[in-house]
Amino acid sequence: METQRIQLPSDSGDRRTDTGQLQPGTNLVNRYLIQEVIGVGGMGSVYRARDLHFPNVVKLVAVKEMINQAPDPLVRQTIVQNFEREANILATLTHPSIPRIYDYFTLDNRSYLVEEFINGRDLEVLLSQTEGFLPEEQVLDWAIQLCDVLSYLHGHKPDPIIFRDMKPSNVMVNQYNHIVLVDFGIAKPFQTGQKGTMIGTEGYSPPEQYRGEANVQADIYALGATLHHLLTRRDPRLEAPFSFAERPIRKINPSVSVELETVINTALQYNVEDRFKSIDDFKQSLVGAGRKTGLLNRVSSRATSSVVIPAEGIKPVWVFQCEDEVRGTPLVYNGLVYTGCYDNNLYAINASNGEFQWKYPTEGGIVSRPAIADDTIFFGSEDKRVYAVSARYGKLSWMYYTEGAIRSSGRIADGHLFIGSDDRFLHAVNINTGRAAWTYDTGDEIRSTPFIINELVYFGTEGGELLCLNFRGQVKWRFKAKRAITSSPWVQDSVVFVNSMDGFLYAVDAKSGWMLWRFRMEKPSIVSPTVADTLVFTGSADGHVYAVDTRSAKEIWRFKTNHQVNSSPVVYKDAIYFGSIDNHLYCLEYRTGRLRWKFETKGPIAGTPTIFDDIVYVGSNDHFIYALLA
Repeated sequence: METQRIQLPSDSGDRRTDTGQLQPGTNLVNRYLIQEVIGVGGMGSVYRARDLHFPNVVKLVAVKEMINQAPDPLVRQTIVQNFEREANILATLTHPSIPRIYDYFTLDNRSYLVEEFINGRDLEVLLSQTEGFLPEEQVLDWAIQLCDVLSYLHGHKPDPIIFRDMKPSNVMVNQYNHIVLVDFGIAKPFQTGQKGTMIGTEGYSPPEQYRGEANVQADIYALGATLHHLLTRRDPRLEAPFSFAERPIRKINPSVSVELETVINTALQYNVEDRFKSIDDFKQSLVGAGRKTGLLNRVSSRATSSVVIPAEGIKPVWVFQCEDEVRGTPLVYNGLVYTGCYDNNLYAINASNGEFQWKYPTEGGIVSRPAIADDTIFFGSEDKRVYAVSARYGKLSWMYYTEGAIRSSGRIADGHLFIGSDDRFLHAVNINTGRAAWTYDTGDEIRSTPFIINELVYFGTEGGELLCLNFRGQVKWRFKAKRAITSSPWVQDSVVFVNSMDGFLYAVDAKSGWMLWRFRMEKPSIVSPTVADTLVFTGSADGHVYAVDTRSAKEIWRFKTNHQVNSSPVVYKDAIYFGSIDNHLYCLEYRTGRLRWKFETKGPIAGTPTIFDDIVYVGSNDHFIYALLA
């Protein structure tokens, strides 16, 4: 980002107080109307302002002013370079815990950085306004959030970004209890072997930073120091450097668990090699301590009971309006989004801008998720047919007829489409000819989507059976639940996970069909479970999404929505996404169940979201398809 140098207009109303701060009512560069001072530093002030380029809405921004009055020209140049570095770094970053940058300019000896306005308090202010010790689970929640944002910075390409100044005053907590990292003035890309001047904050900075060295372990130490301060209320700036071992957390605050104290002590080791190797290792240890002590359950409860990022805080990349409810799951392929709708059409939409490309009409509603092979889209309709149309133009290649409505989504393997129908048959259809290779009569409607692995097909029936067939249509085994299995199974590590309308999540041996364990929910479920790490995630008509240990069937966390959950969760990076009948799309941190954000539509979300290239695509019963940043 290049510095923009402009002349201050004579009618800008540049009025300053005796301390040199801009007065409220000042119209900076005929665009930013200064409202009040919200922060004061050694080299300038931070103002809340209104961006007048948006006259019909109140768009608030933070204007950071840096006054450069250093007498030495080289020092002045260094100050400007540091300010420009902050602008340039912020311009390359996209993360919910990092403020967005909107503008940067210089007026005479003052430089201005215009950023996203964060409505909240920094942790230092919050600590000073709180009586007694902060709740341990609250500090753990913030610690996990800070690990997330530092992990993003340390994974920055082409070079990791070292924050170098982690401390409570540089961490904002907004009104939704969400962490935002501020003041990137001394952050810099890390290059191996490169040394610099000692920079940072005494008490929080590690020993090597005093020697002009700073790598990812420097941020780990500073975060440990920050957490020590939050839990003990002992300001490390008032103590001897590197003396945390002389004031153990539990000696000052006995309510802190041994597990959390041990994790923080590891981060605060004097020698770099004795600390965590990465911020992700730090986070995993925090999560482990939270699980062992039960703190994570309290974190999830605290998060779900608080207000979160509102709908107006999340703007869709685009929206596309259909003529009826969108209950199906989108498919993204070759720059297009394919989605079925209850207006009987399959739509093809440009994935980047939401522009209509084509639609293919059927004679029934489409809830089946499309499948793709050889530039051909395959999908079923409630008009009892399977369609094969070209992905590019939507031209029909063939139709395949069944005797019942198709609400199952097809899966492709070995040149065949495997799909269920309300005619009670599982159909194996040749994708080139549109002819059945075989059909298998289950005796009950099939609305479950098959899962295919190791030349075996797993699916459920409305009669409550979970079946395993080979590619010749022969039964290997069957498992019986008490009620319908509309849920689509998930197979991982030789275990089949599936829900039933009897209210249980089942884990079944994939080779024998023997039940390994079952987990009871409060109401029936049609949700298809998904697995990440050692957790299986699922939802229920009881309004909860659950995270269950795949080995022990122990509940790790649960998250409560305001209505039943029929949308299946999808894991992407370190989050899960799902919809609810309460009209919202949710994003949770999957290891803790902490709510990151939710987005409100005007209708229930019954379909499963699809995520591709950091964009979430989801349909709603309000007739719209939404594209949102993940």
